[in-house]
Amino acid sequence: MRVLLVEDDRKLSAAVCRLLEKERIQADPVYDGNDGLDWALGSEYDAIILDVMLPGKDGFTVLREIRKEKVATPVLMLTARSALEDRLTGLDSGADYYLPKPFESAELISCLRAITRRGSRAPMMSLGFGDISLEQKDGKLRNTENGQDIKLGAKEYQLMEIFLRNPNQILTRETLQEKVWGLDSDAEYNNLEVYVSFLRKKLGFIGSRVKIRATRGVGYALEEET
Repeated sequence: MRVLLVEDDRKLSAAVCRLLEKERIQADPVYDGNDGLDWALGSEYDAIILDVMLPGKDGFTVLREIRKEKVATPVLMLTARSALEDRLTGLDSGADYYLPKPFESAELISCLRAITRRGSRAPMMSLGFGDISLEQKDGKLRNTENGQDIKLGAKEYQLMEIFLRNPNQILTRETLQEKVWGLDSDAEYNNLEVYVSFLRKKLGFIGSRVKIRATRGVGYALEEET
């Protein structure tokens, strides 16, 4: 599952991203309403977690503009504004659920899964390319031809999901670093190379024809050997 998180409190955003990561949910964090709207309209998500009090555009405005553009992605409003009038405004603007802060981690995950189950499309349970599939239910990378599989760690899973959503496309190192480790991550830059190496070994272990090809000085692409 891939989620857009629009929350200007960076500490809370980082905490929610860690929580989602434990559930093998990829989160793309952005920190203001203008970026939130651009990402919601420009990418495909299983759900959007949207704060109300945002710089640029407030969450209600972002939500109305998303719905105006016929984007049916389920939206969970996450905000400190819990008055009845605010909740009604959010729901009338097209929100699927309104969760006030502070919230329990289990409640957030439960609400997120509930709105994706009843959304316009089913949440991603598996992604495939060539002879491999990535299974959300058990976090395993599987060779669909010989049945071999291997468990992926959380970062490996996120990285492979990005590759599988963009097969045969060169993804820059900066893009991959940002999507897996976040905009403000203190992770070492060579972390990406380390995790690409892990994935290459696991693809080899399951006997896949799919490879991660490096383009020197640019980035990586997921390709199938013929």
